[in-house]
Amino acid sequence: MHYLDNILFAILLLLGVGYFTLNCKKILRNIRLGKEVNRSDRKGDRWKNMAMIALGQSKMVKRPVAGILHIIVYVGFVVINIEVLEIIIDGLFGTHRVFSFLGPVYNVLIGSFEILAFLVLVAVIIFYIRRNIINLKRFVHSDLKGWPKSDGNIILYFEVVLMTLFLTMNAADFHLQNVSGGFMHFHTAGSFPISQYIAVLFEGVPNATVYVIERAAWWLHIAGILVFLNYLYFSKHLHILLAFPNTYFADLNPKGQFENLEAVTNEVKLMMDPNADPYAAAPADAVPTKFGASDVQDLNWVQLLNAYTCTECGRCTSACPANQTGKKLSPRKIMMDTRDRMEEVGKNIDANKGVFIPDNKTLLNDYITAEELWACTTCNACVEECPVNISPLSIIMEMRQYLVMEQSAAPMPLNAMMTNIENNGAPWQYSQQDRLNWKDEN
Repeated sequence: MHYLDNILFAILLLLGVGYFTLNCKKILRNIRLGKEVNRSDRKGDRWKNMAMIALGQSKMVKRPVAGILHIIVYVGFVVINIEVLEIIIDGLFGTHRVFSFLGPVYNVLIGSFEILAFLVLVAVIIFYIRRNIINLKRFVHSDLKGWPKSDGNIILYFEVVLMTLFLTMNAADFHLQNVSGGFMHFHTAGSFPISQYIAVLFEGVPNATVYVIERAAWWLHIAGILVFLNYLYFSKHLHILLAFPNTYFADLNPKGQFENLEAVTNEVKLMMDPNADPYAAAPADAVPTKFGASDVQDLNWVQLLNAYTCTECGRCTSACPANQTGKKLSPRKIMMDTRDRMEEVGKNIDANKGVFIPDNKTLLNDYITAEELWACTTCNACVEECPVNISPLSIIMEMRQYLVMEQSAAPMPLNAMMTNIENNGAPWQYSQQDRLNWKDEN
């Protein structure tokens, strides 16, 4: 029976990690649908970004309440899961608290885990109140109706259940360690500053029943962790894993600096060169097949990574001046729509044995409207606010570029400005000859 438990645990672990690996491959495949972009420069700055922003949470604390609570949950998630290593070893080899030989160090570790678990429970409850009772504006936005709202709450439920199981498991273990004369393999090990108070509930309960409770909590805890791991693929909480590469590969150019299209730049230089042959054939790769982006395959892979990393926190939308003044634009929705369309394309590829079959849908129009795109003021507030350096603005600008250069579908004021530049050399509707008339006015 002892070996049967070990085999069952190994199968559970293999299934959980295996399914997670398959889904990770799908995510990578979907990200690679994007165009190539070189983000291998300035490696020192990139490592610093990742250390400060993803690991150090430096942008989270700009909003102190949410930032500090998030750090508690983040540190708790990372540190408490160190014990998962012990659980895996115990589960595979039938041992119990295999690291207890560390003595005082082990006591400090378990005690720290417990305090963090309690703090995580408190933080998660506050998060739930902020989302569902206080109803902070950025959490009741139209973007978060339906599944996105449920997803946020499911993650909170997961955290509560996992921390409760962890403390219950330790409380039962602590009780059995202190049974007069000992009980089975439960030797004294660990420090239990929180669960020792829960263990009081087991006084008078038969030891065999407490043992069943301990085993049930142990199995449910590790099973819950594996379920949570695989739920990440379907959830906004992929940022737990992707925040690190996302901050590393983020655009390091100053905010507001846009990349010029090489094909357009070359054409302008050609027009300005009096010695150039206007009839010379351009190289085959000089002109892109499409200007801008109308679907996810037209975006670059970093923008698609951005979409998967978005945690839907809404800081971008709450800081967006267009959204604040009632415009339809929500930078959070731009990222959510990009991710949803990417998932749709990925499922299309899966259904058609690795080949994308056109489905008469695009990111532009079917998910994101021109009205949303033209509402953007390009102020970069969304980019500045994002805790993990996502850039909704870069996607907006690529799609605007497609509207202007491929469909000539710019708003009337913008078309008038471009016509004036073409005819008059300036944005205003005055001929070049009249430009200095102001100096003759009294």
